[in-house]
Amino acid sequence: MPKTESNAITLGTKAADFILADAEGKLYELSSFSEKPALLVTFISNRCPFVVLLREALAQFALEYAPKGLQIVAINSNDAKAHPEETLARIGEEVANFGYSFPYLKDESQTVAKAYRAACTPDLFLFDAERRLAYHGQFDDARPGNGKPVTGADIRAAVDAVLLGQKTSDKQVASIGCNIKWLEGNEPSSLSHAA
Repeated sequence: MPKTESNAITLGTKAADFILADAEGKLYELSSFSEKPALLVTFISNRCPFVVLLREALAQFALEYAPKGLQIVAINSNDAKAHPEETLARIGEEVANFGYSFPYLKDESQTVAKAYRAACTPDLFLFDAERRLAYHGQFDDARPGNGKPVTGADIRAAVDAVLLGQKTSDKQVASIGCNIKWLEGNEPSSLSHAA
């Protein structure tokens, strides 16, 4: 199975704005979550084995941390024409099937993925109350086939620090997963020249 690591992004980077819809047509933007002290923007997929492995734990994590002040927003930027399991309708099914209590949005133009420099699914971006990047790393060290339990240990530690107003760990292990399925000709310039 091909593996792609998340891009290195400087901590402190401001969250990019967006306006995206969920499967019911409700629009969300960055300011929709302004009252929350922590925001986790996560790029996910309906089909990637790396996301399939953790989606139930992600749903539980969201329920556990929402009362503490964490808002999660999931974004699917994969090409739905080439991969029909990534359509807006299938996103709605995913929300219902796995109990996502957070918005799951479709980035059909892939402009939001490019603005965040997202590379893989899952790709997690944790922002503090000022919407500055505090953590960009893995959910935990579980991977398909490695036998490690899905605990969310890394993201939990980062969210706990942000909610306490503390600095996150300098040791942030890059997320790894399936590459974002770019529309033909829409690959970021850093990828379009790769052989």
